[in-house]
Amino acid sequence: MELQINNLSKTYSNGVQALKDVNLTIPTGLYGLLGPNGAGKSTLMRILATLQEPDSGTISLGDIDVLKQKNEVRKTLGYLPQEFGVYPKSRAEDLLNHFAILKGIADRRARKEVVEALLKQTNLWDKRRQKLGGYSGGMKQRFGVAVALLGNPKVMIVDEPTAGLDPAERVRFLNLLSELGENSVVILSTHIVEDVSELCTRMAIIDQGQILIEAEPIKAIEGLKGKIWRKIIDKTVLPVVEREHKVISTKLLSGRTVVHIYSTENPGNGFEVVEPDLEDVYFKTMAGQPETPTVL
Repeated sequence: MELQINNLSKTYSNGVQALKDVNLTIPTGLYGLLGPNGAGKSTLMRILATLQEPDSGTISLGDIDVLKQKNEVRKTLGYLPQEFGVYPKSRAEDLLNHFAILKGIADRRARKEVVEALLKQTNLWDKRRQKLGGYSGGMKQRFGVAVALLGNPKVMIVDEPTAGLDPAERVRFLNLLSELGENSVVILSTHIVEDVSELCTRMAIIDQGQILIEAEPIKAIEGLKGKIWRKIIDKTVLPVVEREHKVISTKLLSGRTVVHIYSTENPGNGFEVVEPDLEDVYFKTMAGQPETPTVL
């Protein structure tokens, strides 16, 4: 199954153009959508989840027209938004059971098995009788994962999924997505580069509503080999470095500044070549902002 997005655009009533002729082909597996806050990721996710209408464009999921056959899409869709509400006085087990009924799992015994399996899968089984109002942010996020996984979705959309999760919860959740991606389309929308680099076999970078690059992370990284250079400098000389080189990122390290620059030749001046990673790809792409998307 493949998700095909063609010429998708969306402008809000305040004049903000959230999406500008977005074209993407998303195959089975984990697909990362990277971009800063306000880049258009959430708008795209809501449209794919049939919660919002675009101004123009088409979306197909196999033989399903996503924009015209919303009910068919919803039968096979799992969606975890960036923010979602819960009924604070409900117990996790009871509310998940209710959502399972809404998802169409009518048989009581089958529903009980599904609810139990999902609560165990998301590490909430021991807290299943606790009211959701007493859940931590990370626990609520995991409950949202359980709801999204109801019905074994063929398409899973997760928007900023690791926000609020501690390291152990994050690893557990990403493992869940990895398992689901073996047989389903899983779209991971995030601004956290590490989430994409650890999981996704294909990705796109979006900014200001436009796709800047669509690539396999490994190929995108390989394309920067020998072109990323590093130097530790005093912060006071950063303006000079920025004038003389194409700086793609800076980080503070023990009171000094680590600079990464892009150069196809040895820049000299004490810079050393480093092995690139997906973070370098991200910052290089954001700094370059090509007019037409690069596909690798």
